[in-house]
Order: sequence, then C-alpha cells, then structure tokens
Amino acid sequence: MFPHPEARLVTAGDMEGVRGDELAACVKRAADNLGKLRPGPLFCAMRNTLASVFCYLGAWHAGRPIALLDPELPAATLADLAERFRPAALLGFAHTLDGPPPPRGDVPDPHPDLGLLLATSGSTGNPKLVRLSRQAVLANATAIASTLSLGPGEIAPTSLPLHYSYGLSVLNSHLMAGGTVVLTEAGLLERSFWADLHAYGCTSLAAVPYQYTMLRRMRFDHSKFPALTTLTQAGGRLAPELVEEFSGKAERFYVMYGQTEATARIAVLPHDRLADKPGSVGVAVPGGRLEIDDEGEVLYHGPNVMMGYADSAADLARGDDLGGVLRTGDLGRLDPDGFLHVTGRLKRIAKVFGTRVNLDDVERMSRGSGPVAATSGDDRVTIWTETLDATSRVRLARRLASELRLHWSGFDVRGIDHLPLLATGKVDYRALESLT
Repeated sequence: MFPHPEARLVTAGDMEGVRGDELAACVKRAADNLGKLRPGPLFCAMRNTLASVFCYLGAWHAGRPIALLDPELPAATLADLAERFRPAALLGFAHTLDGPPPPRGDVPDPHPDLGLLLATSGSTGNPKLVRLSRQAVLANATAIASTLSLGPGEIAPTSLPLHYSYGLSVLNSHLMAGGTVVLTEAGLLERSFWADLHAYGCTSLAAVPYQYTMLRRMRFDHSKFPALTTLTQAGGRLAPELVEEFSGKAERFYVMYGQTEATARIAVLPHDRLADKPGSVGVAVPGGRLEIDDEGEVLYHGPNVMMGYADSAADLARGDDLGGVLRTGDLGRLDPDGFLHVTGRLKRIAKVFGTRVNLDDVERMSRGSGPVAATSGDDRVTIWTETLDATSRVRLARRLASELRLHWSGFDVRGIDHLPLLATGKVDYRALESLT
C-alpha cells in the first residue's frame, strides 16, 4: 500500500501533520477531483508543500499520469511543453497559458502503466520527459527503504526539490516505509530550515555535492542535532575529503548513484564500506544489476528503469521501450566485489587538437583551485573558476596542458563570480556553454 498507513506528512510549523485515516481521506479527495478532469496527463508545479504532495498522491490513486515540473519554469518553456504533451490540466503554476490548454484532438490516451513523468536532468529550453511506470516508482521506493533500513521512526526534511528525482525518492521511500516527511521550502542557508530540523527531530538529511560544500563553509555542527543519525549523498561525485569529513558527522553516511531514468537511485555504498571502497558508489540496489559493456559504459538492469523518453503526447501511449535495461551514459568499472566506480561521462568528452579529453578528469585535476567546472569548445576546454586570479588561471592552464601533454592554448581558464546551478544543485553546464 502506498502510502503506508503509518506514514505522516508535516508542514513546517505544524507539529501534528496528517497521517493514517486523515491522510488517506485527503488523498482520496484529491483523487476524486483529479479523476473528473478530461483524459490526458496532468502537469503539476511541484513545490515542497502539502498541496503539491496531495496532487501527486491523488493522481497516483486516480490512475492519472502526472508530470512533476519545476514551478519556476519559464512561461515559454511551459507553453512549449503544453503544446507538445497536451495535458488535461496545469495545476499550481503561478503563470498560466494564454487561452485554454491545447485540445487533445486525436492524440491517443497515455499507456495504462504510465504513472509519473519527470523532466530529464539538467533540461532547459526544450526538455524531454522521462516516462516512469507505476511499478518502477514502487520498486525503487521499496529498494531504497530496504537498503537504508527505513521505518516508521524515520523523519526526513525536504532538503531537495520534489520535482527532482532524488528529492522525490526521499518522499517516496519514507511514505512507503511509514516514515515522516517534513515539508519545507526553506533552503540549507536559511535558519528556519535548521530550526525545523531540530524541532521535528529529523533523523536523516539528503544532499547533493554542492550542498555538502555549503555545509562545510557553514561549519555544520552535527552535535546540535542529536536525532540526526543518517546523511545521504547523490547527484554527482562528492570529493573524497568531503566524504571523509561528513562520514564522521553521522552514524551512517551513504554515498549513492542514480539517474532520473532509473526513477532515482541505482547503487548505494553501505556506510560500513566507506573505508575499504574509497571512490566507489556502491552496489546495485535490491532487484538491480550492474554491468560494464565493451566500451566501458555502465549498464543497469532493474525494475525501476524507465519505459523510455517522451518528446510529445503520442509518445505517452507507448509501452516499455527499454525492457528494464538502462544505458547510463556513464563510464565506469566494477571491482572484483561488484562495487561500481564511475570514471566519467561518455558525453563529457572534448577534443583538443584531435586528442580526446575527459572533462570530468579535467575538473578532478583542477580540484584545489576552488569551485570549478569544465566545458568544451572549438578545439579547446574552458575551465570556469570562482576564486583564481589572472596569474593563477594562467598557471592552472599550463599545469593541465603539461599533465595532459597538450599545448597550453587548448585550455581557456576563465573567472566567474558564481557557477550557475540548476535547482538540483548541479552545475548548469548549458548556461556556461552559452557564455563561450
């Protein structure tokens, strides 16, 4: 049953929240209302609020596929998505379309297995939607609840956006296990977030690498939050020194690896293997299997793999295109114990004077130079840095050239006030590329 009868939703400021029969009644009421809408997918501006969560759960119980979208989507992007996918309704958006939603016409109804639609990670302008079956969502929530030993006593805040697969995974896994989710729109830099973390006795905190960097700058003191026993990390590679630092600030620290295309999480590194498996992202979640193909690409097999992508309303009627096998686009290796080590991205490859250069390697080699990001250009790599002065930028370019045995002119090191970030906390590489 989803949610679990003991699951509880709490809005920051309300100590009681809703659970049990009251939660079930709220979800049923939302399902009844959404069930009256015309056929087609629903578009929800997914905020970290009770109203948004009821919309999501109501659609789930009404058997309506729902797209959970960034509430701050530009009006033009929302209009383009509506034109392509012909939603039955736009729910909770601050700006609405000019005129009524586009007619459905002769567009076929969505496939009966389709439960959830999420925008591809990092998408801007003209995003695809990831088609996730109801089985995939439940399978991943169950696997994570099992791996992290979640139960009714677990309490998690919404430290990430719920339209982001990692943030949604925290919600789903806790609701599946009968835990509590504290809904807050405050960020980690706001005092109210930490006040709520303490007031509700939150037992875990999920964060992406950039947030852990912020926590270090804030000199996060875990002793102020005695109930906080678990920290989890996904959304990109966390620097080894941060893994070591924050694993010492909690009883359990989990490094995780995932993709929206696998509903959320693919692999988890158990907290008791941090010391002997440095740099690994762990083993496949229960029910899943990892494989490395002849090109070095990481393949994942599991029930949580998406049905496929969608570019238009017609695609929503398609069944499962992938058969439970996801080509992740990541390069990696499996050690003799089956632990995955991700080494880069297939598409994060640049050519400098005819030589292939892994941009993830460039970023790792630049570590120690403050926050950096690498993008590709015409026969060169651009490295963006928040902290280096002109002299240090030249020095970094020459060092990279020497280590990679290329001419220094193939490396353009530029200063930037702040690296642009997506709502997920990841670097917005597209925004950087637009500046070159």
